[in-house]
Amino acid sequence: MYIGAHMPITGGVDKAVERIMAIGGTALQIFTRNQRQWKVSPLDADVVANFKKLREEWGHYPVSVHDSYLINLASPKDDGAAKSVRAFAQELQRTEALGIEYIVTHPGSHLGTGTVEGLERYVANLDRAIAESETEEVRVLIENTAGQGTNLGSRFGELATILEGSGYTERMGVCFDTCHAFAAGYDLRTPESCEEVFARFDELVGLDFIRFFHLNDCKEGLGAHKDRHEHIGKGTIGLEGFRYIMNDPRFSAVPKVIETPKEDGEEFEFDKMNIELLRSLRNL
Repeated sequence: MYIGAHMPITGGVDKAVERIMAIGGTALQIFTRNQRQWKVSPLDADVVANFKKLREEWGHYPVSVHDSYLINLASPKDDGAAKSVRAFAQELQRTEALGIEYIVTHPGSHLGTGTVEGLERYVANLDRAIAESETEEVRVLIENTAGQGTNLGSRFGELATILEGSGYTERMGVCFDTCHAFAAGYDLRTPESCEEVFARFDELVGLDFIRFFHLNDCKEGLGAHKDRHEHIGKGTIGLEGFRYIMNDPRFSAVPKVIETPKEDGEEFEFDKMNIELLRSLRNL
């Protein structure tokens, strides 16, 4: 069972490995740069080498990169789309340079032009970015969203459209975010409702496409379409949905990371608490 957290890269991406090791995590997600700026500094060769060295010492557990929040491959604006294609291609290159196997990305926003057109633009620009990156190993994971505003990807059918439309389907998968799914209207509060949700996902997308989980509780109600994460068991999903995921044999080998709130000065104690709670839900 691979379970860990998104860790900050303050001081260098290699520091994130030290941080996840310190709390006993066995999966990791990082940004490779400041996710809220377009400007990107090159990766330092010594930092890359140390990242790989520390990862081997840690146990070479699963790692994903989350791309920049500024990227919108579904943008109807030519300059915004072009900028996003370049930025995502660069994210792929950085991920491959670090030897990381997954990059998680949101499907973007149609900005008022409609879901159908937005998905068409997203798939075309995603494929363009992959081609321009000239990468070969990194698997692109499309993350389901809460459906806030004009954001795409809140419905399982939209994820299926992306995966079916891409020319790189064999390099793609899904990162399933529990908070986002619940906020989008998929009820994860009971074993019975979880069965229904994942049966629907399997019907439309296929469970084999789930390559990563973001395990986050939700501050808002079912179908609220607001992306607000909460500590495990402290939100509106509750513990039973997480117990279901942690014990479903179909997901036992799928890496799982939390993106729950980090408190000032807590030295990741809340991350450790949430990871230990999730582990305690397993029926050993």
